[in-house]
Amino acid sequence: MRLDKYLSNFSGLSRKEARQVIKQGDVLVDGDMITDPTCNIADTAQVQWAGMKVAPAGPRYFMLNKPVGYVCANRDSQHPTVFELLQEDDIESLQVAGRLDIDTTGLVLITDDGQWNHRVTSPKTRKAKIYRVQLAEPIDPSASAQFAQGILLRSEKKRSRPAELEILAPRQVRLTLHEGKYHQVKRMFAALNNHVEQLHRERIAGIVLDEDLAPGEYRALTAAEIMSIDDD
Repeated sequence: MRLDKYLSNFSGLSRKEARQVIKQGDVLVDGDMITDPTCNIADTAQVQWAGMKVAPAGPRYFMLNKPVGYVCANRDSQHPTVFELLQEDDIESLQVAGRLDIDTTGLVLITDDGQWNHRVTSPKTRKAKIYRVQLAEPIDPSASAQFAQGILLRSEKKRSRPAELEILAPRQVRLTLHEGKYHQVKRMFAALNNHVEQLHRERIAGIVLDEDLAPGEYRALTAAEIMSIDDD
């Protein structure tokens, strides 16, 4: 990363102010004075400004209530991304922990902690993901037993892992998954000759979408929510 960008991101200085203090000789990188704002520094570099260490504050963890029409990607040439909803520095270092389709709403976790992200998304950890689903056709009561046995998805040779289906209304259900295949929820109901009209994620492991967050809003996770990934 360029030195002026690094200093601006982690010191509170504007980019213009960062360039000025660098040119004045007030910034040390690994003990050496650097006066070129465009100098690229290593991720492990130790940076000091006016005798004070300048470094990222630490891992960041957010929950976002994703609206329809946004993609869970860092960049997209055709659609807005969830990162455009964030007002944070150093957006480039953040990643989505558990993507949602463009037309799916609800809980998205965002972090710059790669190990935590892996614990959330790894198939080996089998973290529960809970969705509220609006269907095109009334659901057959026998569907709960079918989901409990696993659903054979089209183009798959093995059934999905067992899932829990709670019928809330004739065309509305709550589904708990312990895996994350491509378009899995939609494909599971398609295998039962039904169609998902609306899909909303309510929960990942022990983290529940904050009901006070309007679509497009986000907040930092609490310490208890961050730790709940390992407790679940």
